[in-house]
Amino acid sequence: MNIFQQLQHDTALLDTRRQFLKKCVAGVGTTWLSSLGLDAFSPEKTIEENGLSHFAPKAKRVIFLHMAGAPSQLELFDYKPELAKLDGKDCPSEFLEGQRFAFIQGVPKMLGSIYPFHKAGQTGQWISDRMPYTEKVIDDLCIIKSMHTDQFNHAPAQLLMHTGNVNLGNPSTGSWVTYGLGNENQNLPGYIVLASGGRTPSAGKSVWGSGFLPSVYQGVQCRSKGDPVMYLSSPSGVSTDIRRKTMDAINKVNQQAYEESHDPETLTRIAQYEMAFRMQIHANEAFDIKQEPQYIHDLYGTSPGEESFANNCLLARRLAEQGTRYIQLFHWGWDSHGAGKSEALNSGFKKRCEEVDKPIYALITDLKQRGLLEDTLIVWGGEFGRTPMRENRGGAEMAFVGRDHNPGAFTMWMAGAGVKPGSYGETDAIGYQASKDKVSVQDLQATILNRLGLNHKSLTYPFQGLDQTLTGVVKPSRVVKELFM
Repeated sequence: MNIFQQLQHDTALLDTRRQFLKKCVAGVGTTWLSSLGLDAFSPEKTIEENGLSHFAPKAKRVIFLHMAGAPSQLELFDYKPELAKLDGKDCPSEFLEGQRFAFIQGVPKMLGSIYPFHKAGQTGQWISDRMPYTEKVIDDLCIIKSMHTDQFNHAPAQLLMHTGNVNLGNPSTGSWVTYGLGNENQNLPGYIVLASGGRTPSAGKSVWGSGFLPSVYQGVQCRSKGDPVMYLSSPSGVSTDIRRKTMDAINKVNQQAYEESHDPETLTRIAQYEMAFRMQIHANEAFDIKQEPQYIHDLYGTSPGEESFANNCLLARRLAEQGTRYIQLFHWGWDSHGAGKSEALNSGFKKRCEEVDKPIYALITDLKQRGLLEDTLIVWGGEFGRTPMRENRGGAEMAFVGRDHNPGAFTMWMAGAGVKPGSYGETDAIGYQASKDKVSVQDLQATILNRLGLNHKSLTYPFQGLDQTLTGVVKPSRVVKELFM
């Protein structure tokens, strides 16, 4: 009896699927049992029939668009005419007392938005002229203006946004989702990460790590240029038959190791080898955007063979069609301090907007015309906001215009999966602090899980003596139901 048959036999000894998922290392099987053909999880059944969700989901998948570095809400979605009246004046002392900044020193000058705003769409939402394409789908967006966090540096803020904890070693949201729901596609990972902009996020690959969950749940970083995954192609002269025999031999050794040690990570290795073998056959096709017709390339602004946010957005749509559960896009370069031209609000920031604006519009439009937006949740945003005062690094006015980090207020938006078009929450008169209907990072995470049919308080994993959750066990969190239709 091989390891897969043994697991199938063991499943029959357990009372419920949930007991199996918990006892077998709290859910090792959820992601990959479907690919083995075991009865514990069938990809042909609905999530409810498999017994994995807590209630009927509105979304089958999530596409999270993270603008690494934190875009300025005051130049995009949060219109503040009162701030314009203060432009160039010394910052009032009450805005500085007791506050911590990454770089601001002394008394900075106030800085109004450097771009004009206008109302758009039937919902009449404010938007700047930096997002002309996104403006076309603004009636599909639920813009959350009252986001806030307690972190003002990039790495811990990104960790908090994506893992629910500022410390390393915690599972990312995508890992929690695939742990809870599994994967719909036998031939591709359930959690795929795509990065553009020349760098990965400040917090590194930990923002898509599996933390204390079994490593089978970690995000798989893929590329829009070359092989989707490094070394995916077999070496010259190595046929599929040779590759299959190699996998069988490795699996046999791992099976023997498991029978001796019962180490669950051995099962993870077997599953990952099998997934890698299937990806050699199927992944290149799934990632080949050259197959798309010209009108789709024109819609997204894609250039096959390059690394770009546009290519990654098109890949996200293709992966959504393939049943990938959690698709995470990172686009680096939004840290608009004004320390140089590339970080200036009137230079580098403009370029970042141009890089993402059309692809975002295309992604929403494409999903919508294919009937996929109704069960896909798109989330856009950074890790915190920017200050309403101009950055004065070293206490002196800088040559380029920029804003410092601001954890007190930032903007994110959602689209699809039954979210309500319009805006939610408010900031104060200058966009400095969330002031009405505040939404914390933990609230956002709870809301994402809710759309997938998961209760953030019930999706747990035992670790260090506690039933851990994505949203934590100390700070309060809630599902922001006001965002739903």
